[in-house]
Amino acid sequence: MRVVILLALIAVVFALPQKVQFKESLKEIVYTVNSIDSSWQAGHNFDPSVYTLQDIAGLCGSLKGPKLPYREPLLEYSDIPDSFDARTQWPDCESIREVRDQGNCGSCWAFGAVEAMTDRYCIASGGKLKHHISAEDLLSCCGFECGSGCNGGFPSGAWHYWKNRGLVTGGQYGTGQGCMPYQIKPCEHHVNGTRQPCTGEEHTPKCSTTCAGDETIDYGSDKHKGVSAYSVSSRVEQIQMEIMTNGPVEGAFTVYADFPTYKTGVYKHVTGGELGGHAIKILGWGTEEGDPYWLVANSWNSDWGDHGFFKILRGSNECGIEGEIVAGKPDLK
Repeated sequence: MRVVILLALIAVVFALPQKVQFKESLKEIVYTVNSIDSSWQAGHNFDPSVYTLQDIAGLCGSLKGPKLPYREPLLEYSDIPDSFDARTQWPDCESIREVRDQGNCGSCWAFGAVEAMTDRYCIASGGKLKHHISAEDLLSCCGFECGSGCNGGFPSGAWHYWKNRGLVTGGQYGTGQGCMPYQIKPCEHHVNGTRQPCTGEEHTPKCSTTCAGDETIDYGSDKHKGVSAYSVSSRVEQIQMEIMTNGPVEGAFTVYADFPTYKTGVYKHVTGGELGGHAIKILGWGTEEGDPYWLVANSWNSDWGDHGFFKILRGSNECGIEGEIVAGKPDLK
């Protein structure tokens, strides 16, 4: 156990994002993307008069760490559809359509995980179990097994923690929903928005074992676990079959400076340096104007991108999107 903790500490130190000076500005990136024949359109999700690329880099908190064991490949399907959207496949599971907000914290690794876990409880139970799994509990209580909280974490660690320790329920900031609602305020990802800017530094909340939302809930008895946690092969067909069979998965990819400006279309890296790793929820796929894509939910609120969602090129491991897929099966007891 001590060796595992030591290795995790070393991984965190070497994986933490470093301060980088970026040559490009957001205005220049938007102009460059929209001036060429690109498969996507850029816009000002982040006000260039308020944000720097370094500010946005702080939201990219997915760190590369030890991989979970790969699950046994699912049987080959000859009838994988050309398009698939978990939102329409399981319409009774409202969480699949939800877009959360990680606030000014590099907690994407936790959000991608709990979003997919929440969906999978609903799907596996036929719509009966709608546990809204708490990002707060995972972010604040997982510790070094998951990384460094708001300074970044391991998606694989999140799923391993869920399987072995469990997570309580908890809604978004200000909802009072579940045992542990998210404590960090939403921040603004839109030029004309009214929320606080996503700038400065937000500290990781302190772990608590007393419910702060619905105080009638007992923290210990509210823990929900998984029966398995695993990595998924980078083969496109295996990722598709995993989503079709069990529900959305968590993925991670390298964010470049042009990605925060995404508005519509199928994202491919065009210009700009690397900002960091970012974890998200993949919920489907399709093709747009000849470009195959993954359908993805971000955690930068619904006023970012295409109502909080985006499409990214499928089949060529664009920005590493197919190489870091993790998931698991919920315990329905």
